[in-house]
Amino acid sequence: MKPVYIVSDNVVSPVGRTAGSNFDALKAGRSGIRLHRKAFAAEPFYASLFDDETGFAAAVHNAEAYTMFEQLLITSVQDALQRAPVNCTGKGTLLIVSSTKGNISLVEKGLPDEEIKKRVALHASARLVADHFHFTTRPIVVSHACISGLVALITGMRLLQSGRFDHAVIAGADIITQFILSGFRSFHAISDAPCKPFDARRNGITLGEAAATVVLSVHRPAGDCIQLSGGAVSNDANHISGPSRTGQELHDAIEAAVQEAGVDKGNIDFISAHGTATVYNDEMEAKAITLSGLQEVPVNSLKGYYGHTLGAAGLIETVASVHSLKANTILPTPGFETPGVTQPIHINRVLQTGLYHTCLKTASGFGGCNAAIIIQKTV
Repeated sequence: MKPVYIVSDNVVSPVGRTAGSNFDALKAGRSGIRLHRKAFAAEPFYASLFDDETGFAAAVHNAEAYTMFEQLLITSVQDALQRAPVNCTGKGTLLIVSSTKGNISLVEKGLPDEEIKKRVALHASARLVADHFHFTTRPIVVSHACISGLVALITGMRLLQSGRFDHAVIAGADIITQFILSGFRSFHAISDAPCKPFDARRNGITLGEAAATVVLSVHRPAGDCIQLSGGAVSNDANHISGPSRTGQELHDAIEAAVQEAGVDKGNIDFISAHGTATVYNDEMEAKAITLSGLQEVPVNSLKGYYGHTLGAAGLIETVASVHSLKANTILPTPGFETPGVTQPIHINRVLQTGLYHTCLKTASGFGGCNAAIIIQKTV
C-alpha cells in the first residue's frame, strides 16, 4: 500500500482560526465553552459557539452566495491550502466534505420550498465549496453520524492508496441550530454544565461548532512528517442511539486499524478518545480500550475545549493529535476529575511532554458506528 501523509491542516473554532492558534490555546487550557442565550433556545445552555456568525464573510470571496456552514468550510480549506503544495484544478486532487447536518438551519426558517430542498442537501454545499476552489473532480460527501470525520479520512486514505488520486482535501464542519440542540435535549443528553468526559459526575454532552481541514498526499513532505497509516470502521448494531454494552465492536475497529498500520500496540503513545461525557459512550470506550489491552496508555478527550462538534469532531481531534505528536505533547482532558468508568483506564489530567510517535484516534456515533485510525510520526 502507498504511504499516505498529512501535509497540511486547519481548525477554525471559537478558540482560534488556524491549527497552530488552536493548539496553542489548548496547551494554555483555554476552552471555547461558554453559557449562551440564543433566540432558538428557551433556556440558556453551555456550548462552544462563534460569537459573530458573520465573522467569516470578510475572508470569503462573494460571501453572500454562501451560508455560514459553507463559509466555515471555505475559510478552513483556504487556510489549509495555503500550506499545502496541491493543485485543486488537477485531476489528481479530490475534495471530501464531512458533516452531519450541514445547512439544516435553512428548514428552521419556514416550510421548505423547492430552493431550500435543493440547498439543504449536503452534496449541494460540497459542490459550491468545490467550485469556489476550482476543483475539477467531483466532491464526495461523508455523513456518518459522529464518526463522519474519521470515515472521511479513511475514505481519502483508501482512494489515495488505490492510485486514483495523489491528494485529498478533507474538510468537515457543523453549526449548532435549534434542530440540533432540541434533538439532543429530547434524548436528555445535554449537560447542564461544561461537559466532564470520563468523570464520575458526567451527565451529558456540550455542543460546539467548528470546521477543520486535513490535506492528505501520497507525496512525502521534507523532514519529519505525520503518516495516516491505518483505519477501520465497525458497527455494533446495538441500538439507534445507545452504544454497545461491551465495547467489543470499537475494539474490533481498533484491532483492524492497528493491524493495517503494522504497529505494536505497546508503541501507541496516547489515545485521542471520542469522550462525549455521556454515561454510556464513555463506559463503552473504556471497555473497548481495555479489551484492546491499552488501559495503561494515556487517554484524552478534547470535548472540554470544543464541545461536541459532530461532523467536524474527528477531524478537529485528529489535527490536535497531529500537532501533539509534532510537539511531543499530550493534552489533558478538561472537566475530568474523578474516574467514572468501570474500567481503570489512564485518563490524562495534565499537559504531558515526552517523545511520542504514535497516536490512536477513536470515534463512535448514533446507529452503533465506530471508527479508529492510527497516525504516526515518521523521521
